[in-house]
Amino acid sequence: MHFSSAGSGRFDYLIVGGGFAGCVLAERLASQLGRRVLIVDRRDHIGGNAYDGLNEAGVMVHRYGPHIFHTNSSAVFEYLSQFTEWRPYEHRVLAEVDGQRLPMPINLTTLNRLFGLTLDSAGAAEFLAARAATSARIESARDVVVSQVGEELYRKFFEGYTRKQWGRDASELDRSVTSRVPTRTDADDRYFQDKFQFMPLAGYTRMFERMIDHPDITFMPSTDYADVRHTIAHDHLVYSGPVDEYFDFCYGRLPYRSLRFEHATLEQERFQEVAVVNYPSPEVPFTRITEYKQLTGQQHPCTSITREFPTAHGDPYYPIPAPENAALYRRYESLAEKTPGVTFTGRLGTYRYYNMDQVVAQSLKLFSRLAEQASVAA
Repeated sequence: MHFSSAGSGRFDYLIVGGGFAGCVLAERLASQLGRRVLIVDRRDHIGGNAYDGLNEAGVMVHRYGPHIFHTNSSAVFEYLSQFTEWRPYEHRVLAEVDGQRLPMPINLTTLNRLFGLTLDSAGAAEFLAARAATSARIESARDVVVSQVGEELYRKFFEGYTRKQWGRDASELDRSVTSRVPTRTDADDRYFQDKFQFMPLAGYTRMFERMIDHPDITFMPSTDYADVRHTIAHDHLVYSGPVDEYFDFCYGRLPYRSLRFEHATLEQERFQEVAVVNYPSPEVPFTRITEYKQLTGQQHPCTSITREFPTAHGDPYYPIPAPENAALYRRYESLAEKTPGVTFTGRLGTYRYYNMDQVVAQSLKLFSRLAEQASVAA
């Protein structure tokens, strides 16, 4: 891999976006097919939102909020293991509710501490079943939660957090938003239950650097695709930026949620009990606080934290899963399917929320498709 301020010669593939989608695909195309690949990114670094590095105090932080790797896919884990060693890490989250910090997702411990009970797993299942709102149809994110835990727990743990995170009520969001957060009747307080739960030992940025360290891969940071789309010769375009932006917002803008980060370094070794504490209360303007040393295992006399403030303005982070947005995306998707020589991929290119491992799996699958097309053409 080499850095370039301008394209030199013709590239087989021009990839827009240097996050997981772009880097995995670039690595496969170069290492397996010997293709010349150029990655451009409007940011000044590789890694997209998973970018990390040492801050001014020497603490390893994630510039764009916490990224915790987890997957049930051995293929994804084995692929990434070529480029990083791992640190075992099981993510735990607390939610500040009614003056207590309680395990999230809701589990047996959450219920017993919140209501002053001594339930066992069977008792917890009965407790939740008695509160659950039975509904013939579960269509929204709100329906998912109240059908499992009832109105009171929905209001305490989900309502305010969802409004802050998405800028709208859970009843206006697709059921997938809250289906991702399970409810448990045992005392398992891990946020994820995937088979593989690790953090890159030297950080995500180092993993990406190794991934694109190939003589046939060129990386151009601080480069907007719009500025070079007509000046860089290439045979095929892979676009992982916002699909509506590619088409000059011809049908209108797809809504995204963005984030504003308030970073701070404190002269103390530890700030909170776990890496992430959620704040569901609408009275608190941010959604969560992350303490990075608990993710990375770094030893340092200081600690660094980040408060997250969701906003409607700024870099696009999360496609908003609502019916009207899905309908608008389908119009752009129709255009994308009719655009020769361009493949749209990633969270922004397909307007879908993906975890990191899902993006890696998507890119590996896309590579297989492109490789098959190349063999047919040959």
